Amino acid sequence: MIVGLDTNILCYALDSGYPEHTRLEDLLLNLSAENMLALNPTTLHEAYHTLVFGQKWSPNDAATRFIALIKHPFVEFFNQTRKTSIIALNLSVKHNLGGRDALIVANYLSNKIPILLTHDKDLLKLQKITLNNISLTFVDPLTQK
Repeated sequence: MIVGLDTNILCYALDSGYPEHTRLEDLLLNLSAENMLALNPTTLHEAYHTLVFGQKWSPNDAATRFIALIKHPFVEFFNQTRKTSIIALNLSVKHNLGGRDALIVANYLSNKIPILLTHDKDLLKLQKITLNNISLTFVDPLTQK
């Protein structure tokens, strides 16, 4: 199974400064062919910004860790295209999503990722978004354990 990560979940999993870290640190430690993660440029760069400017990580340490993460054999990294942006704009209008959330959702939908792990209340309220018979379900891993 492969699941997409939202920025907040990625940050919680990486940084012990968050109280949520203890519940999510195994997310990145237990990767395997049966337990894969998906990332995209929006989640990666939002997490970089949050950890460097908010949590005061060293930019070099953050870049090194993120590069290792996107090169990990059990992490799929999906690029964004013009098509992703068009889908995101349409999702923004239809579901009242902000631009970054719409890009994250559009990217995972375009790549047929079935689940997005998120702690974002606005996304969790939607529960699921379907586009062209492909559904992305929003799951809060902090309430699943």
